[in-house]
Order: sequence, then structure tokens, then C-alpha cells
Amino acid sequence: MLDLILRDGWVVDGTGAPGRRADVGVKGGRLVAIGDVDDSATRTVDCHGLVVAPGFVDPHTHYDPQIMWDPAVTPSSLHGVTTVIGGNCGFTIAPMEPPHEEYLIPMLARVEGMPVDALWAGLDLDWKSFGSWLDRLDDNVAVNAGFLCGHSTIRRLVMGDAAVGEHATPEHLEAMTRLLHESLSEGALGFSSSLGQAHSDHQGNPVPSRHAAREEFLELCSALKDHDGTWIEFIPSIERLFTDYEIDLMADMSAAAGGRVLNWNLMGVRPGSDEEDSRLNKLGASDRARERGGNVVALTLPEPMTMRLSFQTGFLYDSLPDWREVMHAPDAQKLKMLADPSVRRMMIEGAQAFGYRSYTDWASSRVADVVNPALKHLEGRTFGSIASERRVDPFDALCEVIVEDRLQTGIEPDLQGDDEDSWHERVELFRDPRVLVGGSDAGAHVDMMKTFGCLTHFLGEYVRDRGYVSLEEGVHLITDAPARLFGLRDRGRLEEGYFADVCVFEAERINRGPIHMVRDLPSGAERLTAEADGVQHVFVNGVEIAHDGALTGATPGTVFRSGRDTETVLED
Repeated sequence: MLDLILRDGWVVDGTGAPGRRADVGVKGGRLVAIGDVDDSATRTVDCHGLVVAPGFVDPHTHYDPQIMWDPAVTPSSLHGVTTVIGGNCGFTIAPMEPPHEEYLIPMLARVEGMPVDALWAGLDLDWKSFGSWLDRLDDNVAVNAGFLCGHSTIRRLVMGDAAVGEHATPEHLEAMTRLLHESLSEGALGFSSSLGQAHSDHQGNPVPSRHAAREEFLELCSALKDHDGTWIEFIPSIERLFTDYEIDLMADMSAAAGGRVLNWNLMGVRPGSDEEDSRLNKLGASDRARERGGNVVALTLPEPMTMRLSFQTGFLYDSLPDWREVMHAPDAQKLKMLADPSVRRMMIEGAQAFGYRSYTDWASSRVADVVNPALKHLEGRTFGSIASERRVDPFDALCEVIVEDRLQTGIEPDLQGDDEDSWHERVELFRDPRVLVGGSDAGAHVDMMKTFGCLTHFLGEYVRDRGYVSLEEGVHLITDAPARLFGLRDRGRLEEGYFADVCVFEAERINRGPIHMVRDLPSGAERLTAEADGVQHVFVNGVEIAHDGALTGATPGTVFRSGRDTETVLED
């Protein structure tokens, strides 16, 4: 007798093959039959009229803290995600030793937009090594979850205060490499790091990894050669073009790791000829790597970037020239600075000197939300229209509203890259072997990022409604493609012998629901979230974890260990 039969569904197996009507049989957490299944089962689910697909794989999340108090990593699991990868960008909560948590927790809160009070309330920090942290998660996760080991974390543990501002000595580098080896041996899926200009700590300084020399990156990456099923994740820059240094560094990091994949974040798609130049420049990093025996792959979102920015947190804005001092100032001082015409002029000039204009187009940016009741009538309006009404410059209008709202204003930059030309380019990228679809950042920037539900939104609006790719191709891009790139053993497709990670959904309804705020983090902090439309059943290792928008409470997920649950992937 089988444990489960999903009866008479439209099976889209993740490989890109045409869908077909079939039954799916599950026993012992594995797929054992796909076709006409005549066996009896403990449970049978009628899937007539529903799509039966592999559970979605999200390769770029920051659920490392949240999974400690929310084993289902909501809302991702409700959106059909059955596997998440965390520990990205060089920021991890393991390994961890006192007294370094006094720096590492506030740093993580700052760079990844997490309320620091929620982290202190939700984490008991009762672990030291990477392995002891993974042990804490075993048997207590609803989804499959794996984590990379972060550069900034191990640099701080080894170098202490010198991690910010100083190059590593040979002794430091030896100790960091030894700590990375230990973490990889205990199950870390690889190594993550960042040179991204937006990554500054809670003290306003570049995070530890941004102080590393080229030799440090290469030495740490070389540790991966000794560990099966590992890869590199990296943030090279947020500028429009990569420098030769950044392109060469990524190529050599991958080569130093024995040709293991280096996945960089994030390839944007926006209209304009200069953006085409940017994409050609950045994809060139993959070509350079191939010449040197490496494998570099870009991560790109399956939808245009949607954000809610804030002058209170200052994230992203603090990477603009001459903006850091303002964005990192205490609230009272920041309010005074924003009211000063000379400071505003300095900020305008700094924004104009920045390469990307996507979030500095003040006239097109909108008021997402306000706290001051007297400003509620401005929600949804552009700062350009408010400026016309007030007879001021759009940036002055923005500053005035922010000051009147005591920094609480949510700012929504103009949505870019949703035109037909951009979507044509985006689909071409989806099909490029140098590119992987993903980048939700789920678990991070909890009051800012709206991309946590990007996979259901992609299948709904962009696959079904606009028809940019077929359902089969869309499912492939978010299941089998990431699983194969990262060597996730027996995951990512519906095939006999594979694990029964399955999402059952209504093709005509699947989508992300309205985005809204909830106050459900430890310490009562807020975060953005959205329900999923049309997702009927989510199974992990053959056990249902979500049914029609509600969690079942089951925790059948596997905590991945490198080599055991992953295999080494090298470019052919």
C-alpha cells in the first residue's frame, strides 16, 4: 500500500517536458509511481483540474534567523516553496561565539533589514559551531533548508574588531580557512561573500568581507575543493557595470574552488540601451570564468523588482554618494539634516552621480504608506504630483513629507522593466545557461522587499496571464533548473525515485495575493507578507505542510548537509 496518491492531476514534472494527465504515487517520502497508479493508498487526493508540479526551489533567501521561530518560513511555504537556501551574501548566524554576537546580530539586522529587537527576542544563540546549529534545526523544519557559511561572520570571529578596516594577516587567513573547512565538513553548502556597496554595518562601516584582499577571497574559495556538493554565492557590486577587477575576481574565485559554481546576485532588467550594455558586461563575467576553468552564473528575478524603501532605515539610499552620513544619523539628527536646504542639495548631487536611477527618480516615486493621519491622502500619489501641488522640487516634496511623517514614510520607486522590450530581454536571460532564475531575498528587508512571493506571481501574471513562457518552462525555471545547478540530490522534479516535494495548484488562479503588513515577528515587530492564491496542497518529503492557505503544523523537512544531500556540479 502506498502512503499517498495524487490522483488524476496535470503533471508538469519540472524538466520542461509537456504536461500530461497522470497519477502520482508516494511511499516513504519518495515518488514511486507516475502514470496510471492502481495501488491503494493511506490517503488519496483528487487532483482533477489541478497542476501537480515539483515544489519550488528558492535559491536566495535569508531565512537563517526566521527558521528558528518559524519552521515553515512563511510565507514561502504557503506559496509552494519546498526548498530554501540561506546563508547568502556573507551573513550567517553560524558559527557563532561570544562576544561576537554583540556585533554580528546588529550587523545582520542592518544589512538584511531585520528588526534587531526581533532577532534578540527570537534567537537563543545556544550554539557555537555550524554543525551544532544545523543539529538544532533537525526534525524541526517544515521545508527542506540548506545554508552557506558567511564570509563576514567567520572574518569577525577570527579577527574581532580588526575585521572592519584591516587586511588579514597570514595567521588570520589560516584561522578563517580552518573555520570554513570545519563548517563545510559539518554541512555548510558552501561559501558566501559580498563586496556590495549597499552592505554597511550598524555602525555605518563597510561589512567585514568588504575589507578582504583578493588573496583572501581566493584562499577561502579554495577550501571548497575538499568538500563535495558545495558552491559560492557572491555580491560583486551594485553599479551598472562590473570592473575588470570584479569580473576577474569572480572567475578566479570559481576556478580556485575547482570550478564549482559561483552564483552572483543580482542581474537586473530595465529599459534603455545603457542597460543592454550593462547586461553584456555582466554576462561577460561568465565567459571570462569559462576561459579560466570557472563557472559563474548570474541570478535574476522572475519579475521586475518591487520595493518599499524608507529614509528611516536608509538601506540602498546609504550607498549613494554623500548620503551615508545622513542615512546613518540618529533619527532626531536625520530630521534636522533633511530640513536643511544645503544638505538636500548635497544629497541631490550625490544621487545624480550614481549610475542607477531606478530608485532616485523622485518625481515618479510614490508614497507607499504613511503614519501621520494628516498625510493619509498622499498615499499612492507620486512625489512629482505632490511637488506640483506644493510648488517645490520633487526631492524637496519628498523630504518635506518624510519630515512631516517623522521618517515613517514608505517610498515605492517607479516600477521599471515591466515593458515588452524588457520582458523580451528577461525571457532571453531565462534561457541563457549563464543565468539562474531566483533572488526573492525572502526573510530579509522585511519592511521593504516585496519579492518573497515572486514565484507564484511569476506563474500567475507572467506565465498564465501574459504568456511570456509556457507553464512547463516556467515550472522548470523554478524547480529543476536551480536543483540541477546546485546539485540538490533527487530534488526539483517529479521522477520516480526522487523525493516527494510537490506543489498542487490551480493554473487559472495561482498568484501572489495583496501585500500587507503583519505584526508577527518576535518582539511584535512588523513585516510585509502576502497570501498565495490557488495553491491547494504543498508536500515536503511526502508529508503535507500546507493545505489551501493554512499550515498543517507538520515538520518533515530535511536540513541539508553538503555531500550528503548535495553533489558537486562542474561545468561540462
